[in-house]
Amino acid sequence: MAAPKPITRLISHVILDLDGTLLNTDCIVSQVLKPFLVKNGKKWDSKKAHKFVGKTPYEAAAVVLEDYGLPYSTEEFLSLINPMFSEQWGNIKALPGANRLIKHLKSSRVPAALASNSSRSNIESKISCHQGWKEYFSAIVGADEVESGKPSPDIFLEAAKRMNADPSNCLVIEDSVPGVTAGKAAGMHVIAVPSVPKRTDEFSSADEIINSLLDLRPEKWGLRPFNDWIEGTLPIDPWFIGGPVIKGFGRGSKVLGIPTANLAAENFSDILSDHTSGVYFGWAGLPKRGIYKMVMSIGWNPYFDNTEKTIEPWLLHGFDEDFYGEELRLVIVGYIRPEANFPSLESLIERIHEDGRIAENALDLPEYAKYKESPYLRNPLQQGAATGGNEAEQEFI
Repeated sequence: MAAPKPITRLISHVILDLDGTLLNTDCIVSQVLKPFLVKNGKKWDSKKAHKFVGKTPYEAAAVVLEDYGLPYSTEEFLSLINPMFSEQWGNIKALPGANRLIKHLKSSRVPAALASNSSRSNIESKISCHQGWKEYFSAIVGADEVESGKPSPDIFLEAAKRMNADPSNCLVIEDSVPGVTAGKAAGMHVIAVPSVPKRTDEFSSADEIINSLLDLRPEKWGLRPFNDWIEGTLPIDPWFIGGPVIKGFGRGSKVLGIPTANLAAENFSDILSDHTSGVYFGWAGLPKRGIYKMVMSIGWNPYFDNTEKTIEPWLLHGFDEDFYGEELRLVIVGYIRPEANFPSLESLIERIHEDGRIAENALDLPEYAKYKESPYLRNPLQQGAATGGNEAEQEFI
């Protein structure tokens, strides 16, 4: 991720994008468009989704119609699809780090605004189920309240105007290229948090590029730092996944000398979309063997350039034999770092071992050690089953 460029003036206000920055809107988009396309004889292609990231609803609709060759005008398409989206707006989950950031800015008394290419009414519908969000923001600006949406700077300039802030003292946090372009055109500092993987080269105009909001360091921008990191780790709300161990790419033991206990990523697509890529840690349960410390990567593994998002846990224990097909349950309790590329295989291996040492030590801390007692780690699954997310979490809580 790119280091921030030096700032010459104090940041006094923060302006946040909504879709893809604070909320996992992409998940809702696919849930709505997939069945709609099937009804029209088409198949959803996730690789095309980046084309409408950051666009206004009208612009995004035009892209969908062109890409899939649908027989509707833009207006007709929006009249059909908008009610489906409206039913889902209240179900959009906050992205990792979003609530943490909003609470931190509030406690630091930093004024903030929402500035989105969505309409004002849609913005309010989307944030309605997120407690305290609407009340916190000093200003909320939608694309229908200005002359032009992003990449025009109008939305950001209007947000600064409503907060009585100098644009040069504003920090924008955005996930899309149009948003970054708009923020820079407004004369503001911009942090990019790309929502589409493997496209960071498109964000070179941003002052800083980070992997997710979990990696945000406010002190780099003259703001009060987070105080929740513990010995190089960040506690997170625990999440739970489980299933049979499968054979992976064959590179863990053979290439890296680090055997991983892989799970079938296709069984956890919804869960993976809720969690940012990076290196995490927690506890692993093998009901026939015991409970072990674990560090894991989630993402595309830039060094090997995966085509799909994967889950690759490394159980920090020496096993004498493989355990393919055995049930594995994971309780993920902390975050270490974003995924990164490395100049050599040796440097990648060195960093993986460092991640292992960090996890090994952190899991002895009371904050994390308590989760070793989770019943989820011990209860066997049904043959061939996979679990994850809220259902598993409720079992522990």
